[in-house]
Amino acid sequence: MNQDASLPRERIWLSAISDMLPLSLAVVPWGILCGSLAIQAGMTPFQAQAMSLFVFAGAAQLSGTNMIGAGAPVGTLFGSTFVISARHLLYSVNMRQHIRALPLRWRLPLGFLLTDEMYVVSAAHTERTGKFSPHFALYTGGFFYLCWNLATLVGVIGGSQFDNIEEFGLEFAIAATFIALVIPTIKDIPVAISVLVSAFMMMILTLMGMENALLAAAILGMIAGFTAESLMPKKINTESVEQAEKTAKETHKTEDDQ
Repeated sequence: MNQDASLPRERIWLSAISDMLPLSLAVVPWGILCGSLAIQAGMTPFQAQAMSLFVFAGAAQLSGTNMIGAGAPVGTLFGSTFVISARHLLYSVNMRQHIRALPLRWRLPLGFLLTDEMYVVSAAHTERTGKFSPHFALYTGGFFYLCWNLATLVGVIGGSQFDNIEEFGLEFAIAATFIALVIPTIKDIPVAISVLVSAFMMMILTLMGMENALLAAAILGMIAGFTAESLMPKKINTESVEQAEKTAKETHKTEDDQ
């Protein structure tokens, strides 16, 4: 077990901030873009900042801002937000095993602060230390929340000054962030196949003009990864085999003695 697991509670926040800092810096351009586009879409500064304060979902905020600016119906706005954020259902299912025994005052803030970044950093910490730390998860999520809102505030303040900010390529921060999150998780062939199939199908379906290309590509990637894992030969537990052979020899020896 790593020494991180034995850190005193007052020092866990230092480890949490250190682990989350690179991803927090990476999404700064993304937050600035969200704040600026919200102002240009006709929102008031309070409304633009409130999206980050209460929604706290970068991809959904960008999509929602564009839809609000285009006058899309509320139903379409909610439907799109649900599809984009559906991956958080998977995060919450996995995280439930760690937080279901915690009181409600813990589950609510951890649920609100659950993002791609918080989930990945917290999962890596759990794997490294062998134990889930609610304090570590809370500190990583809280620090990321603070950085996201500060970046949005910069975009809100400068929204009227940055004409055509989308032409600056700041949205690349979205792709860069998710690439940084995905690459470390590719540790076996099924996961690699799932990632490659999802990326390839996303490009193909987008070029074909499919509206729900992201959702379809993700589903196809999961199917490909599951199929690959099913077709791969199962690993043999050598310890179990050795134990079985030892037991068989002892039984055979006992029978001979009798």
